This record gives sequence, structure tokens and C-alpha cells, in this order.
Amino acid sequence: MTDNSSRLAVVVLAAGQGTRMKSRLPKVLHPIGGRPLVGHVLDTAAHLGPERIAVVVRHERDLVASAVADTGVDALIVDQDDIPGTGRAVEVALEAMSDFDGDVLVLSADVPLLEAPTLADLVQAHRSTAAAATVLSAILDDATGYGRVIRDATGAVARIVEQKDASPDEAAVREINAGVYVFAAASLRTQLATVGTDNAQGEKYLTDVVGLLRAAQLTVSAAGAPDAAAALGVNDRVQLSEAARTLNARTVRHWQLEGVTVVDPATTWIDVTATLAPDVTLLPGTRILRATTVAEGATIGPDTSLVDCEVGEGATVTRSDATLAVIGAGATVGPFAYLRPGTDLGDGGKIGTFVETKNSVIGAGSKVPHLSYVGDTTIGAGVNLGAGAITANYDDIAKHRTEIGDEVHTGSHNVFVAPVRIGDGAKTGAGAVIRKDVPPGALALSVAPQRNVEGWVEDNRPGTRAAEVARRARSTSKAGDGAQEQDD
Repeated sequence: MTDNSSRLAVVVLAAGQGTRMKSRLPKVLHPIGGRPLVGHVLDTAAHLGPERIAVVVRHERDLVASAVADTGVDALIVDQDDIPGTGRAVEVALEAMSDFDGDVLVLSADVPLLEAPTLADLVQAHRSTAAAATVLSAILDDATGYGRVIRDATGAVARIVEQKDASPDEAAVREINAGVYVFAAASLRTQLATVGTDNAQGEKYLTDVVGLLRAAQLTVSAAGAPDAAAALGVNDRVQLSEAARTLNARTVRHWQLEGVTVVDPATTWIDVTATLAPDVTLLPGTRILRATTVAEGATIGPDTSLVDCEVGEGATVTRSDATLAVIGAGATVGPFAYLRPGTDLGDGGKIGTFVETKNSVIGAGSKVPHLSYVGDTTIGAGVNLGAGAITANYDDIAKHRTEIGDEVHTGSHNVFVAPVRIGDGAKTGAGAVIRKDVPPGALALSVAPQRNVEGWVEDNRPGTRAAEVARRARSTSKAGDGAQEQDD
């Protein structure tokens, strides 16, 4: 005889449209903390080590299924048919797992804050009471909108009543159904087959199973959530932002306990997918997003966003925005730098004030200090680009690369017209426009003789203040020259 007491399957309900979000994007795909809502639920479910995970989909089926696949969690996609309601959603999931006979944990894809220990305790409570069903409940001061847990005179769970079907006395109950359940699979299958749609919504409610189990003289219990706020679902944009704030506070606290200094937790955002080392310092207004990793001793911020970046040990990034960039150990970035995808700054390098980089490798110890654009470029080690350097990478048809060798020092306001190569140790003069390769060790100049056209402003801009001051200056200069001639 097979022991089913430790078998667990998880069903995640992700079929709804979520009309209160007023969004083209399905509700369960709205992101917080670097993951869609359904991604958080699946990650939590996977930590329980279930035998199977099934996700029930319907609205924007392909989008949701793709997002589930992107999480990396091994989950079975189950399509809900035209019969509406959570009861039908669970029923089709059970049909897809027809050979499973154990405990079934039912989760909602729009409840992202429940943690694995809470759910593990719920499963344990269910098993310890040998219940046919166990409901996760919470006590709210204002329970409007939620199904109510109705208990009998002995305090046992009698049924669950949805808000629209509740009587005035039932609506006054503060204990709500969090939409999370553990069922014995066999009992659940039996009762779901008898659930109808005679209710205000015309749906097959999963909650009706509770009353049916009690009518069958089976045990139904309820376990209170240790954190009521974490058990609540996301139904609109207000609740989405509240959930994001709660999750972020939890994430920030985790990294603080791991040795990260967060100067102002209220203005610091860290995605759950990011990784931080001890002795990292995050200054106010910093966002560490998606798969960003920050190595030991780095300082990020203030007012900095890093998306899918890799920051090396001891690096500093100040008031800057970077996406898909690598910042080497001991490197400095900012303030006010913009690192676009493909930027790779070597150890000890510098990307300075008002510099934009894209698809470029900047070697160890090399500096792009200020007011420059570096795109589609390879820069060697020990290079210093003068202020206002531009690598002109686009010829209106295609993009081309600029190659700058080791120990190259360039003048201010240089334009490098790609494709072009600057050899090792070469130098360029101020204002040079470099259209041809520069040999190693050469000095590249593009200098035209300066020509002054006397009286141009007075002749071409008569009546302007510039013309007037120029005239006076010219008169003063001539008077001075005359006096000098008399002295001579």
C-alpha cells in the first residue's frame, strides 16, 4: 500500500484577467522585486519540494505560460475551459494529475508575499489534524472584498462565504479566507464534482468545497497567517505598490543582515534577483535591479540605477544609470554617467561626468573623464581620452568600431570617425578630427591656420551691443597705439 501522507502537489491559479488592474498586461505578470507576481508564487512553491506543480491558465494564455517557463520552475501548464471559477480551475488541474493521491496545496498567482515557512507550517497543520481541508485565514480590521470564514458554535470552520453572497451578519466577520488551501486529493475530487454555479457570480467556487466537506462529516480546519498583510492578494495598482514596498523592505533587511550597509532603506530598492556581497554600501536613492551583482566593498549611489550589471570589488558608482554593464574592481563611474548595454570598464578605470558609453570595452586603468560619447569602441590599458571625445560610430548606414591602443592620450574635443585605429602610445592634438589610422607613437593633428577677419562684427552686425563694444575697444586700442608712437 502506498503511503500518501508525505506526497504534495501544488496548484497555482493564474487564469484570471484581473480587471481591476485596468491593464493590457495580465495581472499575474505585473512585476515587483524583479519578478512577475506568478514568479514569486512559483519560487515559493518550489522551495516546498512538491512532487508536482501545476499552473492553471486562461486569460492571455500564451503570455502567462511563457512567463512561467521563464521562471525555470518545472511546472505543468493546465488550460481552464469555459466553465468559470476557482473550483473549475482546480478541477482541471486535478484531471491533469489524475494519478496523484496526496495533499494538494492551492495557491493564487496574485499572492506574492507568502513565504515558504508559512506554507510549510500550513501543510504540517493540515496533516497533524488529519483534516480533509485546511484554510489559511487572516484577521482584518476591514474585511471588505474578501470571502469570510464562518465558524459554527464549537469554533470549527463551517463554510466560506464570498463577499457578494454574504448576509449582513456574515459580512461583519473579520476573519477572511486568504485563498490558500490544503486538501486531501481524494476528498477534493469527490466534492468538486458536486459543486454548482448557483451564486451571485455564476461561477464554480472552490470555497463551496468547504461546506460540502463539513456536510460529509469530514474535518475542515483553519490556520491563521502569522502576517495578515502577506496573505492578501494583489487586485489593483494600489495593492501592487503596497506589495512591492513590503517585499522591498523584506529584501533590504535581508541584505542588511548579510553585511550590506543601506543608508536609507526607504529610498533604496533591491530586486530579489540581485546579489550583494558583505561591506557593500548603498547610498540613498539607489536601485539594484534584476540580476545585478555587487562585489565586496563597492559603493553605489546616491541616486543610481543598476540593471543587470556586474560591479567589481571596491568600485564606486555615483549618480549614474547603467544597464547590462560590467564595472571592474576599483573602477569609478559618474557622477551623471550613462552606461548602456555592452559597456565593460576594466579594473581601476574611470567613466566620468556626463559620459555615455555603449558596446565598448575600456581597458584597465583607462579614463574617459567627462563630456564624452564612446560607442562601439575598444580602448586599451592606461588610456586617457580628453574632454569632449566622440567616437563617431554611425555612417547613416552601418555602425563601425573604433580601436584605441594602450597608453594613448588624446586632446580635448577629438572626433574619431570609425572605422579607425589609434596605435599604442599615440597622441592627438586638441580639436583633432581623426579619419585615418594613427601609427603607434605618432602625434595626430588636424590643424587649419587661424584667420582673423578684422571688423567683421561691425560690418555684419551693425547696431548690436557686440558691434558697439568692439568699436569702442578698437578705438581705445588705436588711441593707445598712437600714444605709444608719440612716446617712441
